[in-house]
This record gives sequence, structure tokens and C-alpha cells, in this order.
Amino acid sequence: MTDHPRKGTVAAPGSPDFALHTLGWRAFQDLCAAVLREVWAQSVHTFADSNDGGRDGAFYGTWQQPPDPIGVQDVPDGPFVLQCKHTKKADTTLAPSDLDDEFAKVQALVERGLCGSYVLLTNARVSGVSEATIRQRLLNAGVRYPLILDGQWICDTIASRQRLRTFVPRVYGLGDLSQILDERAYTQAKALLGYLRDELATFVVTDAYRHAVQAVQDHGFVLLLGEPAVGKSVIAATLAMTALDAWGCLPVNAHDADGLVRHWNPDEPNQFFWIDDAFGAVRHEQQLTDSWSRHMRHVMTAVHSGAKVVLTSRDYIYRDARPYLKEYAYPLRHEQRVVVDVARLSPQERQQILYNHMKLGDQPPEVRARLKPHLKAAADTEPFYPEVARRLGQQAFTEHLELTTSGVTAFMARPTDFLYDVYSGLGPDEKAALALTYQADEYLPAPLSLDDFQREVITRFGSTPGGVDRALQALTGTFLRPADLVANGPSAGWSFQHPTLQEGFAELLANNPNLIGVFLTGLDWQKLVTRIDCGSDDQLGTLLPVSPDLYPAVIRRLLDADLRTRGDHAQWYEFFATRCSDAFLRLYTEEDPQFVTRLTDFGPFLDATHEPRVLARLQRAGLVSSHEHRRIVDQVTKLALHTPGAAWLRNPDWKALLTEAERQHILEQVRKTLVPNLQSVVDQWIQSRRDDPFDIFVPLLEDLRTYRNLFDSDRQASAAFDRALTEVTAIFQTAYDDEDESSYSSTNRQSCQTVKSQPSPTRSLFDDVDD
Repeated sequence: MTDHPRKGTVAAPGSPDFALHTLGWRAFQDLCAAVLREVWAQSVHTFADSNDGGRDGAFYGTWQQPPDPIGVQDVPDGPFVLQCKHTKKADTTLAPSDLDDEFAKVQALVERGLCGSYVLLTNARVSGVSEATIRQRLLNAGVRYPLILDGQWICDTIASRQRLRTFVPRVYGLGDLSQILDERAYTQAKALLGYLRDELATFVVTDAYRHAVQAVQDHGFVLLLGEPAVGKSVIAATLAMTALDAWGCLPVNAHDADGLVRHWNPDEPNQFFWIDDAFGAVRHEQQLTDSWSRHMRHVMTAVHSGAKVVLTSRDYIYRDARPYLKEYAYPLRHEQRVVVDVARLSPQERQQILYNHMKLGDQPPEVRARLKPHLKAAADTEPFYPEVARRLGQQAFTEHLELTTSGVTAFMARPTDFLYDVYSGLGPDEKAALALTYQADEYLPAPLSLDDFQREVITRFGSTPGGVDRALQALTGTFLRPADLVANGPSAGWSFQHPTLQEGFAELLANNPNLIGVFLTGLDWQKLVTRIDCGSDDQLGTLLPVSPDLYPAVIRRLLDADLRTRGDHAQWYEFFATRCSDAFLRLYTEEDPQFVTRLTDFGPFLDATHEPRVLARLQRAGLVSSHEHRRIVDQVTKLALHTPGAAWLRNPDWKALLTEAERQHILEQVRKTLVPNLQSVVDQWIQSRRDDPFDIFVPLLEDLRTYRNLFDSDRQASAAFDRALTEVTAIFQTAYDDEDESSYSSTNRQSCQTVKSQPSPTRSLFDDVDD
């Protein structure tokens, strides 16, 4: 970068230049549509293909004079014909002879009364002499108002229009960002682009992206839901780039709710946070969901103060997490406005995504030519995964691909099967490099500093440290990505390019028991309980499966960890509650006879307490004795009467722990003991707590409402709970301002209407994919 004439501004010499030649014909046409909508504020009736008699687009209706009439003064009268001319060659100059066919079509349109003003948009250069010649020939053909807009005009327009870039974010990856961003934003963007470069080059603006932009603008918050590999993270990261440019936000890629709260700066309101896999990467991780419930008030305060927040989650993980996201801590009432299902892609969007990945992949032209007849069927495959479309464009994943319609559609529909074959066919060095990355969990640090366990993994694969080092470099860009280019990430290293690639490698490891044994030895206990599966029935989200013959080895590791940690970690409880078979749990309780007894000593806040989840799982496995069950009932009765807790009436885990007779007995104790002393119990409970008022009062209000609704037919009990609710609400409002959720909406409301492109009826979008 050059010296800056003023602080906060990057001065780049010359006019902006975006690599428009790298776009396909259809993508360039869509870009022109966005330009017409944003710059001229007009709506285009349709964009068709190039076989429509010389009209790529047509405007119908009254042309409204826009506030910033760039070029519009030259086309004051209709009907309007819009023609796009795209070239795949860089630094090309459009010659009048390149338009010979178009001049003949224009004359026919004029004679039919379909063309009064003719607008030609091209990514090529147009010299002054050529422009004069083209204009004259259009006039000779009968056009009253010709207008020629060349590639430089389009580049200048992109550079000067933030909102245009918001809805055509691919341009961030096509040009020199120092020409459109200030110095601080440019520095941030360079880090972001390390992660986004390939994604932006293939990004397609979908309805999901438009809805996400609108949600962030209107509410400052959006949750992106979808199956694995449908593009949630790409949309989130692209929104971060958009926020940096269009909204002046500083992007932060936090890992969880704790990270968001830790990095939020009240004195820097324009922060943009995106958190991938907010509730778990492969399976639902209860501790992450609990953290969101605990911190959501702080998150919404940040949003209200100007921050913007984007979360992503696999849909099946969110379904598991949603019951634990309490209404008082999560904006459920606005859910329909902020939740975006990114898997609803139109046929045209699918085709454009596949086209982009094929065009920017490393498949040789001859392979693309053989694939071209089958690509439409590939885009129509159910389900369609953008990540799998990316793999189709990479030679590394298609070595054994049958280049037929059935072969290509099978590749799209059954990516796991093909991925397993790909992994099986890799050499020892590549397998060892991927194994070390898998074992390292989030990222493998660079430079490599191998411990004994890692050396054992390398030896088992028949590799060497030098071979692994070379393989890591070779796999980067296909299977792996450099971790140092992730915003706020580690200093250097490697991570899997996509979570599904990590899951696929787990399946390869599952077929080698010797390797699994090495991995179990090399993982610390925290990675152990989050990366392995000891026989659960849930197959969604592939973890490293452990066979029954290895259960004793896992149990020995966990018993050692339990002695050190006393079992007070959420990840620990999550493992026993969700990732263990009955056989594993039986062996574990035999080795640790006091395990169940310790779990029965759970505390208040039953919605956020982890022990009941494990106890419910053990109850279903028949591993809770009658004595231990009695302790559970006594403890929940005590909490119901003295906290006063009612989560045992709401939390689904308690349905397995309490019989109907036991539930009725506890309720009768509540009626006889709690109701007459309710005022005193509530006062003592409030005075004994020193936590955040929101974390204390709101759960208490929820418990009181639960009892109030349950005792609705009991006049005395309902009146007692009504009085308690009134008093606690008043105290809460004094201790913590109760803001209306509607105030969380951003005041920065902008329209996100765009020109819609209609499917091309005759010309295939893949027509030039092999050029």
C-alpha cells in the first residue's frame, strides 16, 4: 500500500478494476440486472437468454427519473431494450464488428415497435471511436436513444455503490479492495479474504442470502439453519464482508457465546459477530446451548447497542437445542423473521452455484466438456449440497467418477460413499496428515511439533514427518485450509476445509481398530468426550465410533479424568447423556459404583443443571437402583419446596425420572408446604443469591408462572402465586430495566429488492463451462 493522504483512507492509483471476465455469461447478466436496479432504481420485467431476438432484457412501464441519473438522460424514451455482451478474455476491446449480428436484430426490433432506447452493457473496453461507430449504426437501425456502458463504467459503479456490493458480494473477490474500503476496513478485509477468497469467487446471491441481509439490517440478528454442506458458513462470512464495507462494522469470528461477550466492546458499537455451529459442530453440545441461554441477554444488549450477530447451526442440532433456549433468554417470538433456512435453493440458484464451482475448480477443459451434458441433472439432484458441488469441480475428489448422468448424480446424492473411496485411495503421507489434523480437533498448529502419540499415528500410516509436512501443503485448498487466515483464529496451522470432510475421515478411521486405539491414547479427556461415540443410536453427525472391545480402555481414561475433575464439566455430562450405549454405561457404573449416587446430589436451576440428563439416560438403561431413585425424588422435592423450582414440570428429562404418582405427590407437597409459606420462601431465595438479576429473577418468574398455571383451579394457591409474581416482577424491573424486544430492531432499514432473473428457456447456463 502507498502512503495515505489522510488518516483512515487508502489511496490506490487508477480506476477500480474488477475481474468481470471471470464471471460466466449468466452471472454477468445478473450483475447488470443488479446495476440497473440499484443505480437507475428501475425494475426489469425479465432477463432471458441470448436467443431471444436481440434482447437480454426489457423494461416495461413508466421510466422514473432516479435521484442519481447516471446515463439515464441519454435514454429518456421507451420501449427499452437491454443487451449484455460478455467476454471471457481479460483486457479485451469491443469492436463494432463483434456486434454485426446484433445490429440486424435491433433493426427487426425497431420495425416491430419493441425498441426505442437501446442500452448495451459489456465487460470489455470500448474506445471512443468504437463507441461512436456503434452509436451511429444503432441510430441507422432506427434506435432513437442508444447508450453504451463499458466494463470500466460497471467497475466504477461497483466501487461507488455500497448497496450494490451488498447484493453482489462476489465482487469483493474480483478487485482491489483498497480502492473501495478505508484503511482500517481494508486491513480487516485482507484477513477475511484469506478465508473468503475461494468462497466469494463462487458465491451466488440466493433468497436465503437476501433474507439474511434483511434480517441483519432490520433486527441486527439472524440464525442460519440448514443441513450440513448447504452453505451456511459461506453466507455468514459473506455477510461479515458486507458488514465491513456497507455498514462499517468490524468483524469478529467468535467461537461461542462466551467469546462474543468477551469481545463485545460497548464503546465500539459497530461490531459484527458471526459464530459457526453455535450449538455444536457435529452433535448438540449442551454446554454451548446453556451458554447462549445464560448470555443471550448480554447478546441482545450488544445488538440493541448497534452490534450485528449471525449464528449458524445444522438444523437437526438446532432442533435438539431449541427446547433449552428459554423464551426469556432467546427472541423466539421473532423467530420467523430472523431464522433463515439456507437449503431452499431455486433450480436457477443451484445451477449457478454448480457452474461457479466447475468454472473456478481445477478440472481440465476436456473433463468439463464431458461433464457439461450432465450438469443440469447434477444441479437437480436431491438433496443438493453446495459443498459437494465444490468437490465436483476438484480433481482430488473425482478420480474415480464415472462421467455419465448416473455417475454424476450419484456423486451429488451420495457424497459420503464417494468421499470414503477418495480417502481410501490417498497415499500414506496424505492419510497421516489428515489423521493428525483430525486428532488435533479445531486446528493442527504449525510448525509441526510432534509428540509421541502423533509420531505413533504417522508410523501406523506408514508415513514420515517429512512426508506429512509435504502432504499438508499439497492438501491445502482441497481437503484442508490454512487456519491462520481465519479471522481471530490461531496464529498458524491447518484445519479441515469443511466439517463434512472431517466427519468423512472419521468413517475411514472407524474401519481400523488399531488406529482408534492410538487415537484414544493420544486424545486428552476433553477431546475424548467430544470426539468419540460409544454406541449411541443417533447417527446424525459422525463422531469416531468406538467398538465394544475398546470400551474398557475408554473407561480407564475417563475414570482417571473423573478423579481429577470431579465430573463438574458440561462436556463430561453431555457424553454420558447422549453418546453411550447401555452396554457402555453398564460397564462404567460397575467400575465406578458411586457414579449414580454422586449424580443425585444436584443443585437448583434444574433447567440448567446437567446431572438430570445423565440420570434420565441411566434410568432408561435400567441402571438407577431403587435407593438412588429415592434420593432423586427427595432432592427434587426439596428444591421444589425451598427454591421454589418448577423445572421438573417442564424439562423433558424429568419425564423419565419421575412416575406420575411421584409427580402428584410432589405437587401435593407444594400445595401443603410451599403455598402457605410462599412469600417467605421467595424472599429468602432472592436474598441468598448474588448473581446477575436477570439470571435469577427471570427463571424464578418462569417457575412461579408454571405453578400458577398448574394451580389455576385452586383459588388459594393461584392467589398466592399471583401475589408472588407481582412482587418479583416489580423487584426485577427495579434491578434491571426490562426492555421491549422490539427495540432490538436496527434503525438502519434499507430495501433489499433486486432485479429477479428468470430461468433461461433455451440456452443452458452451462453453455460455456468448458471454455
